[in-house]
Amino acid sequence: QVRLVESGGGLVQEGGSLRLSCAASGRTFSIYTMGWFRQAPGKEREFVAARSWSGGNPNYADSVKGRFTISRDYAKNKVSLQMNSLKPEDTAVYYCAAAQTALGGYDYWGQGTQVTVSS
Repeated sequence: QVRLVESGGGLVQEGGSLRLSCAASGRTFSIYTMGWFRQAPGKEREFVAARSWSGGNPNYADSVKGRFTISRDYAKNKVSLQMNSLKPEDTAVYYCAAAQTALGGYDYWGQGTQVTVSS
């Protein structure tokens, strides 16, 4: 089992920045990919960013490219999402997720953290 705990959400004005963190514990050696997703009220959950647990180029949704950066703190088994130039449409609950393979979906999910961007 892998446990994921997000932190760092909050309320920010348009154009501001927030940094989300996801702490992974348990069988972290089984993680292949870490990702961030978000779900806005009344909308389906959508992909935001992902990167291989061991390194490599990250992937981003078009809507966040150039504004968000996903990174890993190897010493602390954490994955962070730096969000800059935030827009009201970025308002959502953000979830951290871990996949054990490159083929399937994500196997583990965090509880989510609320990000609200005011205009």
